[in-house]
Amino acid sequence: MPRKTLKNFSVSCLQVLNEAGEIDTTLDSESHEFTEKTLKSFYESMVLIRAIDEKALNLQRTGRMGTYASIQGQEAIQVGVAAALQPSDWFFPAFRATGLSVLRGTNIKTIYQYWSGDERGSVVPEDINDFPVSIPVGTHIPHAVGAAWAAKYKKDPIAVLTTFGDGATSKGDFHEGMNFAGVFKLPLVFVCQNNQWAISVPVSRQTASATIAQKAIAYGFEGLQVDGNDVLGVYTAVKEALEKARRGEGAMLIECLTYRLSDHTTADDASRYRTDEEVSVWKKKDPIL
Repeated sequence: MPRKTLKNFSVSCLQVLNEAGEIDTTLDSESHEFTEKTLKSFYESMVLIRAIDEKALNLQRTGRMGTYASIQGQEAIQVGVAAALQPSDWFFPAFRATGLSVLRGTNIKTIYQYWSGDERGSVVPEDINDFPVSIPVGTHIPHAVGAAWAAKYKKDPIAVLTTFGDGATSKGDFHEGMNFAGVFKLPLVFVCQNNQWAISVPVSRQTASATIAQKAIAYGFEGLQVDGNDVLGVYTAVKEALEKARRGEGAMLIECLTYRLSDHTTADDASRYRTDEEVSVWKKKDPIL
């Protein structure tokens, strides 16, 4: 029987900075008009959260902190997202978002308290619109959906953003949240930190689709892939998505391609399931270098 095409879809990839740190001047002017002050601020923030992360690793190794999930290699995503968010926006973090929480205003001591098992570390100051860290993979996504639905119901002109890893896209919470956000056109930005590994499971065993970004199409809204080691690209993509959400134009999924340079956590040994050659390739793409 003959078939007719009902709809054609495409997924775009955004990169403002290439791996040599050069800005793509063929993009629209807004994408490359970053002041020297802004560029320095982004870089300083990446260095800061790398230092905070390394301190946490040292505390764990000396027995003064429990299991810790490093963010090394993913600093560009967290700085870009933090810069795009407004204080009035709500943020729902997964466990690998330490830098983002710090840049949103959470005290560094509080971060260390949390990872040391001190419940005071789970208390977010009332003037910061962040929810506590979610350890079970993907379970915070429905919470973000609820907050976005509440904002729409109250006609509150804010956006909600949630971060998660590639592994969370295999969980029902992710798909339920995406479906609800699409149906009700919620002011919600989904940011997937695709660091290639869900503990020891590679992306190729998580999905057969060419991108994670394209999963948004099935739920009726836009998906975009961005170079997650490009802080300017991440900032540009997230800023546009948040502005769209605040205007009442619905949700968006942003897949940030990056790499987990560290073990999954300090309780893991990544050398058992990935090669030194693979890690070496990605170390050359370190967003701080």
